[in-house]
Amino acid sequence: MKVAVVYGTEHKGSTYNIVQLFLKKLENEVSEVSEFFLPRDMSHFCRGCAQCFMKSENSCPDYEQVSKIREGMEKADLLIFTSPVYAYHASGQMKTLLDHFAYQWMVHRPNKTMFKKIGLVITTAAGAGMRKTHTDIIDSLSYWGVGKIFRLGRGVASINWDGVKKENKEKIEREVDRMSSKIISASKNVTPGPKVRILFYLMRFAQRKGGFNPADNNYWKEQGWLEGVRPW
Repeated sequence: MKVAVVYGTEHKGSTYNIVQLFLKKLENEVSEVSEFFLPRDMSHFCRGCAQCFMKSENSCPDYEQVSKIREGMEKADLLIFTSPVYAYHASGQMKTLLDHFAYQWMVHRPNKTMFKKIGLVITTAAGAGMRKTHTDIIDSLSYWGVGKIFRLGRGVASINWDGVKKENKEKIEREVDRMSSKIISASKNVTPGPKVRILFYLMRFAQRKGGFNPADNNYWKEQGWLEGVRPW
């Protein structure tokens, strides 16, 4: 199993340490890990130029940085996205990255490799806000077509990992153990769930009517998705 991790901050706090627990638990299954830290590896805001929509993702002014992360995700079997809760939502750095991948939402040009991947979204907070932070990230993963998505959110009652109480760390470790087993089991045969399939067929219907722009419609035709071919 190959893993790509996208950290929503460069700070190596609770979310980072929970990722390390997962990687340790999965180490016998994992052959390669690629890690991306934001904003270090994606430092630009989306300019709203719409070049990725209307022409190609290669036309993005930030293509050099975006393409490295895209390539890392395409190679991976498991995508791990993390973010501490910032003002009840994902970090601005994470939102900036997801903005750059709006072109591969189902309504536009979904990346066919995503349909057979597993996603894992990890969030932590000193208090609350994990649900909304999960939603910020899972919305994108779902509309990318990621086949199976797991989530782990934990209020750690601390602003750093060293300050997390022992009993809370033990509870997190047990949860990591259970979820790691589920991920290993799911990795044997990843197929999209009902939500992803419904989204695909709705967008297929829209594309058969001409879609929203020629770049998207031509992409769907090239993939064969308007006929009998499916990305799973």
